[in-house]
Amino acid sequence: MAMAGNPARRGLSLVLSSSSSRAAPIAYRISQHRNFVVTPPVSAFTSSTNFRSPTSTTAAPKTTTAAAAAPKVSTYTSNGATKASTTATTKAAPKTSTSGATAQRTVVPSFPATEPPPPTARSTTIAAENQKAQQQRSLTEGLSDQPPELEGVPAIDWTRSYHGLGGVAFSAEQQEILLAPVEQDDVEVKPDGIIYLPEIKYRRILNRAFGPGGWGLAPRGESIVTGKLVTREYGLIVQGRLVSIARGEQQYFDPDGIPTATEGCKSNALMRCCKDLGIASELWDPRFIRKFHNDFTKEVWVEHATTKKKRKMVLRKDDTVKYPFKESKAGAF
Repeated sequence: MAMAGNPARRGLSLVLSSSSSRAAPIAYRISQHRNFVVTPPVSAFTSSTNFRSPTSTTAAPKTTTAAAAAPKVSTYTSNGATKASTTATTKAAPKTSTSGATAQRTVVPSFPATEPPPPTARSTTIAAENQKAQQQRSLTEGLSDQPPELEGVPAIDWTRSYHGLGGVAFSAEQQEILLAPVEQDDVEVKPDGIIYLPEIKYRRILNRAFGPGGWGLAPRGESIVTGKLVTREYGLIVQGRLVSIARGEQQYFDPDGIPTATEGCKSNALMRCCKDLGIASELWDPRFIRKFHNDFTKEVWVEHATTKKKRKMVLRKDDTVKYPFKESKAGAF
């Protein structure tokens, strides 16, 4: 039994030894023709930073550095010994790029010069009249003679003098005429509701109090003519002394109407001077104005004959609508 087993063991061992002996040369031969190459991944890191200041107009130089490591090659044999080992490292030179100056970010708008409006016949005429008004001579200059004398007393220059202002009160009869209550029938109403006394009424009151020739208006300055208005200062002279000063004004809509506007300016100054004498002082009293409207005025709707526009108008109760307006239904549009 022992003898039989020994040859079997010997045969198995021979097979194993032969197989192992043959395997080694085969692996050795294969390793001579097949090499295992391990190549690590190539990674390149690039950092670029560009910070732009909101207020800077020139960008800072930008520097870009790229460093790329060359592949590291290692060759190994099958038995673990190193047959060849190659290491190569290459660093790229720093790459520097400088960008040009960036464009200006702030935009400044530019507008064309404003041209004057084209001249028209109306504007040219008004400009010419204004220039003439500025070139008018002063009332106190250019006189070639001395003021006349009245009974040995030199005449008074009312353009500058305040002679007799507030010196002596008028007589009782004169005061009664000046302070008399205004006549209701003499008061007129404008379409916008303003009440007034016509200029001729003031003249009649002055004539009753002082008589024709006992009073007058003296200009105290030159006429000022603007594009739409005429104005001038006047002084009311009564019985040889100054009693009031006021500035009159009057609008005009065409250069041909400047003379009429000048006369209206004088009448407006007279009405304002008469306030100091107490003539028709009720017209500036709010209570009198409200009572007059309640008792003597009415509001009506009117329509313009040409434009067909409708609006409210204030009239005296004993008055009617005049052309170019005609009465319309209230509130009708």
